[in-house]
This record gives sequence, structure tokens and C-alpha cells, in this order.
Amino acid sequence: MLDYDTVAGGDKFGNIFICKLPKEISDDVDEDPTAAHLQNLPYKGAPHKVNEIIQFHVGEVITHLSKASLVPGGASNLIYGTIHGGIGALVPFVSRDDIDFFSALEMHMRQSFLPLCGRDHMAFRSYYFPVKAVIDGDLCEQFSLLDSAKQESIAEEMSRSTREILKKLEDMRNR
Repeated sequence: MLDYDTVAGGDKFGNIFICKLPKEISDDVDEDPTAAHLQNLPYKGAPHKVNEIIQFHVGEVITHLSKASLVPGGASNLIYGTIHGGIGALVPFVSRDDIDFFSALEMHMRQSFLPLCGRDHMAFRSYYFPVKAVIDGDLCEQFSLLDSAKQESIAEEMSRSTREILKKLEDMRNR
């Protein structure tokens, strides 16, 4: 549970998600926690639906989720562990500029850094559900592994220098 109305979870298929209860439903639950007024609905459907905030395929079963800070005094992140020992983090962005920058970098990396087995990055991250509101940091981190000519061409297309991109990646790592 991230807050009173928001929950994070992982499923047995290797997806991680965050869902939030809509404000009006949260208010209804606060007024009547037993939900007795919902007993007379004609179709007996699920009256309370959550809004999906993010959806991301990790590729391994999530066994642990924890809200923590990686740096003393830093922002809180969602840290997860997987069944095979993998550790990952969902790090919130601070500004719209960061979102735009990393979205563009992810797009360029998808085209430039082809996977070893030939599978599309987007198809993998959207294996069971379409990826939603998450930028693949693992893919963006691969920028430093590209040869310098490829780094320069991506930096030029993004109207940045290679140094700026590497600095932005390091800043994101140290949040």
C-alpha cells in the first residue's frame, strides 16, 4: 500500500502495477465502510473499480515490494525483488522535462540497441498488458554501452551532447 487509496502489486506473470481508487469512490467508502448501500445493485457487478496508474512487465515473478529511499534524504522509490534474485526500482520523475527527455532516449535506444535474441523491447515489456506510464530505465542505462559514434548520433538527434545524456542518467541513478 503506497497511500490510503493507492496499492502496488505484482502478479505471477511477472507484471508490476500500481492502482488507485478514484476519489469519489474513496469518499463513498469513507462514509460507509461496510458498503451496505451497494447490496441492492441490479447486476451484482463489481461496483468499485480501481484506476490503473502504471503497468510494466518485469519478466520475473515479483516476490517483494517495499517503499524506500535509496539515498539518505532522497525521494521514496518503490523497490521490488524477484523470484530469481533480481532487484529493481520504480523511481518517480520530478519534472515533465525529465519525462520528455527519458521518453525520447528510450525511443532512440529501442531503435539503436537491438536485443540479443531479436525480440522487440516494447513487445517484451508489454507481454501481458500494454506498458503504461513507465520508462524502461534498464534500456536507457544501455546508452553508455553503445559505441561513441552511435552515442553521438543519438545525442545529436536529441539536441544534446553525449556528456549531458550521461550526466542525466547518473543524476537519475543517484536520486
